[in-house]
Amino acid sequence: MKKVQDYYFKKAKQENYPARSVYKLEEAQQKYRFMQSGDRVLDLGCHPGSWSLYAAKVVGEKGFVLGVDLQKTKIVHAQGSALVEVLCTDIFDPSFIDKIAPYVPFQVVISDLAPKTTGNRFRDHLKSVELSHRALEIACQSLNRGGNYYCKVFQGEDFSIFVDQVRHCFNKTKIVKPKSSRAESREVFVLGFELKTK
Repeated sequence: MKKVQDYYFKKAKQENYPARSVYKLEEAQQKYRFMQSGDRVLDLGCHPGSWSLYAAKVVGEKGFVLGVDLQKTKIVHAQGSALVEVLCTDIFDPSFIDKIAPYVPFQVVISDLAPKTTGNRFRDHLKSVELSHRALEIACQSLNRGGNYYCKVFQGEDFSIFVDQVRHCFNKTKIVKPKSSRAESREVFVLGFELKTK
């Protein structure tokens, strides 16, 4: 397994991405094509910037990417890619929706949000579900009708409840376990296609 990890780490360096997590987005995009040229994308938990850079490449110069993270994140614009702006703010801030209002609506919301793990699997799972649920709330408020949502979440006893919530909001739902994700990792990704009528 370490060889696989080393492979993705080296691949990210060669392709000028700051983190190997980019391939967890790329694999899903190549299979499901939920981002299109010209789309406006909201990237929640964008630090260190790999997902925003990849999304910007997919949506191209006519698209736009807004990255959001608690950490200050500098993303260098790549030729032929969309403009990327970054907001350093907390998604749980009561004024968060107001802060992103000038950029709404989006066609896609992506979220690689993860809690600082404590080693307590149950506590980490609950925190992950809390983050994912908040990302879902934001998606439902900021997406166009028919928009798509791709979100990381840790598996555990509340996982099925979260997936049901996504199914309630979107016409189609997929559970994705990318090859670049460690086999022993409890992280999976939930993909919601086509936001239903609000």
